[in-house]
Parts: sequence; C-alpha cells; structure tokens
Amino acid sequence: MANTPHELAEEFPAEAGKISALKETDTHFARLVEEYHEINRAVHRAETLVEPVSSEHETEMRKKRSALKDQIWQRLSA
Repeated sequence: MANTPHELAEEFPAEAGKISALKETDTHFARLVEEYHEINRAVHRAETLVEPVSSEHETEMRKKRSALKDQIWQRLSA
C-alpha cells in the first residue's frame, strides 16, 4: 500500500507545514490526524479487498473519515 489515496498531505498540500507543526504542539490535533490515518488506511484496505467488509461498514468508515477531515480542516483554518 505504497500509495494510499486521501492522505492528508494530498488532501491539504498547502498546509503540510502547518499539519506537521500542529502535530507537535497540539495533542488533540495529533490525535485527530492519527485517527484519520488509521481510518483512511482501513478504507483503502476495504476498497482494494485486502480486508473486505460489508458495504454498510465501508460507508460508515468513509463517513468517519470525512468527519475527521472536516475537524482537521477546522483546526487548520482556525
């Protein structure tokens, strides 16, 4: 899985430096980023059938990923 889609650096390329800095200084932000990476990789494994899940579960994981991305963006744009 060398190229997992929807990584934060890909989603917010202009904010890469800010993401890195906030991860170092804001524990809540760091937790959001870690949770995002975990769910994003789980979605990718489901999409590529490495770890198949029901369509309902995959949809729920995508919704969670989207909600986390929204929270991360709120912190980045604050």
